[in-house]
Amino acid sequence: MNLFDVYPINDITIVKAKGSYVWDDKGEQYLDLYGGHAVISIGHTHPHWVQRIEEQLEKIAFYSNSIRIPLQTELAEKLGRISNKPDYQLFLCNSGAEANENALKLASFHTGRKKIIAFSKSFHGRTSLAVAATDNKNYVAPVNETDNVIFLPFNDEDALEACFKKNSAQIAAVIIEGIQGVGGINIADDDFLRAIRTLCTKHGAVYIADSVQCGYGRSGKFFSHDFAGVNADIYTMAKGMGNGFPVAGIIVAPQIKPKHFQLGTTFGGNHLACAAALAVLEIIEEEKLMGNAVMVGKYLRDELSAISELDNVRGRGLMIGFDVPESLKDLRKNLLWEQKIFTGEAKPNVIRLLPSLALKKRDAEQFIDSIKESISALSA
Repeated sequence: MNLFDVYPINDITIVKAKGSYVWDDKGEQYLDLYGGHAVISIGHTHPHWVQRIEEQLEKIAFYSNSIRIPLQTELAEKLGRISNKPDYQLFLCNSGAEANENALKLASFHTGRKKIIAFSKSFHGRTSLAVAATDNKNYVAPVNETDNVIFLPFNDEDALEACFKKNSAQIAAVIIEGIQGVGGINIADDDFLRAIRTLCTKHGAVYIADSVQCGYGRSGKFFSHDFAGVNADIYTMAKGMGNGFPVAGIIVAPQIKPKHFQLGTTFGGNHLACAAALAVLEIIEEEKLMGNAVMVGKYLRDELSAISELDNVRGRGLMIGFDVPESLKDLRKNLLWEQKIFTGEAKPNVIRLLPSLALKKRDAEQFIDSIKESISALSA
């Protein structure tokens, strides 16, 4: 049997990882500024995270949600405190797509409505409704197509107000990434998020803050939507929540009431997943990683902005993007194969940096030196 060939693969086999570094099967060391697509939040194989999982594995790894799992309650309490959302409710699942799917479904249950507002260059996942709200036709199979999703321009308040004026009685939810990741590190304006909050409140719609990639401290605040000073009705989480262990969730404002069997999951919130997620929160808090994301992220943005060959450096915390001119189209390839540095991308010409929130300044300095060297080599 062969693997189903849907991923473009770099011919590299990673066999070991620690902190912000990974090693291949030939012993070559790489600086990881991609974090497995923003997943590695606290650093690879952090000893406390490993210990938490190992200790839990010795006790019980899994049982279904038909019994009490005190680790879920512990996780909810800690998450509520660290995110400053103590009165919200937690539902645990397995992936970002599943989190967004459940958030959209819950909004429709709550409002009795069908229409969803999403935005240009959005990415919300690959399951049925999440992908229907994703602005990329290449990901949408015929069976996913629906006229219940309305796409609007990103950061366009006039278009948003006009849409609510025309469709307010039908709109169940607005879903928006605080910082678009796959779309190219596009930051939602604070005023735009405040307008979403105002219009959702006025018309009885649900504000869904997709924080799958831009949440969990990556922006320097727990949720990047927090920069706008408003509260969403539902926040979706995944990526850095488990530092590589599959765990995701939604937190739900108190006015949205649960009903038995409304949502469900087999593996979501299992014992091992909760242990991994608790370890992540403990390390974020103990090691002050959100503050580190602010400090190291600012250094990177400032240094990248000073490189004249790069355009439109942007981002918050350790979620950073910049545009690469056509003359440097091989820059990301050069960083990987010549400088041994993993980075992310967004088509057609964006390099994305999504490192561990524990990235050290000396590693950021190494990257800046390496990118200057790569630009020089490619410009020669």
